[in-house]
Amino acid sequence: MFTGIIEEVGAVKQITHGQHSEVLNIQARTVLENTKIGDSIAVNGICLTVTRLFADSFSADVMHETLNRSSLAGLMVGSRVNLERAMAADGRFGGHIVAGHVDGTGCILQIEKDDNAVWFTIHAEPNLLRYVVEKGSIAVDGISLTVAAVSSDAFSVSTIPHTVSCTNLCQRHKNDVVNLETDILGKYVEKLFQPIPQEHRQSSVTKEMLIRYGFE
Repeated sequence: MFTGIIEEVGAVKQITHGQHSEVLNIQARTVLENTKIGDSIAVNGICLTVTRLFADSFSADVMHETLNRSSLAGLMVGSRVNLERAMAADGRFGGHIVAGHVDGTGCILQIEKDDNAVWFTIHAEPNLLRYVVEKGSIAVDGISLTVAAVSSDAFSVSTIPHTVSCTNLCQRHKNDVVNLETDILGKYVEKLFQPIPQEHRQSSVTKEMLIRYGFE
């Protein structure tokens, strides 16, 4: 689990392409501290497993499903990526619950300055927007952000200078594609409220129990 508080911005050092997969080698410093092979690091919001460690970088495999559902397929050597190690049990919960399993991608429609803040308006498909609520949380490229406004086809976030300067948001432009992970709590609530199909329902009320209590 992650919190959406980016620890550093790394750079893609090398990309090894498979038939339907990739191996990314990412230059970093902070996230390498105390990291072991098999640990999880979120790269632009996507939970990847460290497969190799080097003095100034780490490697991770990216499978076909991840390439299809995220923006990682568009990375190039030199691309700047947001990095966060999995949350430590004794760490501060500074953002929100981020699983590192992106729901899909969005496209930046507009970037506007508002005094010291920067507004990003991001287009998203209806299947993602249904979980986006004003004043709720959303992870954009792994960054925990607060939703400031929602429309029928987009949402907006207002970011402070610190967030922009300490993440890859400072290099984002109109029409860039970003990874989106909506609040996991909303998805669980929706699932729990869905009716259970009749064939899957299990009841403790049986014919034998009714007879035992005098219902014949």
